[in-house]
Amino acid sequence: MKKIGIVMGSDSDLPVIQKATDLLKKLEIPFEVHVYSAHRTPEQARAFAVSARENGFGVLIAAAGMAAHLAGAIAANTTLPVIGIPCKGPVLDGMDALLSTVQMPSGIPVATVGINNGANAALLAAEILSIEDPALANRLQQKRTQDTAAVLEKDAGIAARL
Repeated sequence: MKKIGIVMGSDSDLPVIQKATDLLKKLEIPFEVHVYSAHRTPEQARAFAVSARENGFGVLIAAAGMAAHLAGAIAANTTLPVIGIPCKGPVLDGMDALLSTVQMPSGIPVATVGINNGANAALLAAEILSIEDPALANRLQQKRTQDTAAVLEKDAGIAARL
């Protein structure tokens, strides 16, 4: 199975990344996590992206706040799918990161999930890998079935209370 590479621009992004890693563990998907900044460690971020395919990665996730150039910097240096997680920052509540991540120029795509949505980034990465992994596709379907049952249980609980 291919690994998922996760890069965060700062260790302050760890709570967002933790949502992704918790889900990847449940889905039994191998991953690596690194802290590389598009601005403070551009050479290391580039080296990671350039060598990602040969190092066994199938999808990359990049989380960053504020200017949020990390996902784009990673995507510029690989043809692997890159998923950006815009992280909430201290100034514009994450809207700056969302716009920086989602507004990529033509030719360098970055799939972008919602602000601080590490769980959806992990699920999207898993879905991409599941294209060639029937066992993973089955685990994803089981998760969907469990999620459906949980919502229906809450629906029944509300109906009983009201």
